[in-house]
Amino acid sequence: MSEKIKNMFSDISRKYDLINDLLSFGIHRKWRKKTVRMAEVKEGMKILDIACGTGDLAFEFRKAAGSTGKVIGVDFSEGMLELARLKAKQKNIDIEFINADALNLPFENNVFDRASIAFGIRNVDDKITCLKEMTRVVIPGGKVVVLEFGTPTGIIKYFYKIYSKFVIPLIGKLISYDKKSYQYLVDSISEFPYGENFVLLMKETDSFYEYRPYKMAFGIVYLYVGTVKSE
Repeated sequence: MSEKIKNMFSDISRKYDLINDLLSFGIHRKWRKKTVRMAEVKEGMKILDIACGTGDLAFEFRKAAGSTGKVIGVDFSEGMLELARLKAKQKNIDIEFINADALNLPFENNVFDRASIAFGIRNVDDKITCLKEMTRVVIPGGKVVVLEFGTPTGIIKYFYKIYSKFVIPLIGKLISYDKKSYQYLVDSISEFPYGENFVLLMKETDSFYEYRPYKMAFGIVYLYVGTVKSE
């Protein structure tokens, strides 16, 4: 992942949560809760959240895994991790946050019951390698979940195009004083292989025996759930 993107996320980290709420009208919280439900997390599970940002999904996983579970969040942006650690301290939630590369995870094979990445895989340089790393650290029969933006169809598509082209960069400029970062967000979403195209990438890894895409919010967001093959 390029230093340019890494620095970009560190620069916007202080305003990241606020802008997420504004851009999604707060619905991103429901998307994360559904991700945890679809991951079928049980008490005592060990979970890895990749590209964890300021920790919102990791906190949801921690609730689901209960007092005997363990959650580790990793991100390449130290600015994001600083906020995640601060939020964990304020919430009195025990989560370990580590600075790490999604393409070279610092964990042994078959360590976690679940691995997730939310709104992060479109930023990695090699999506197949990222998926293979996720399946490598998850036990056979465990699940990998990917939450990522897509592009809606039907009449919603036209409203979304206007929103993406004009509103998202404007809010980014007004709140974080950084229009370029949120223009990058729009561009990266438009270039991302969503839906069945992303499922083809999952198939190409030859690491899953089952994979399912779930379209949400008219296709603005997709959730992909894969079950890791037995060795």
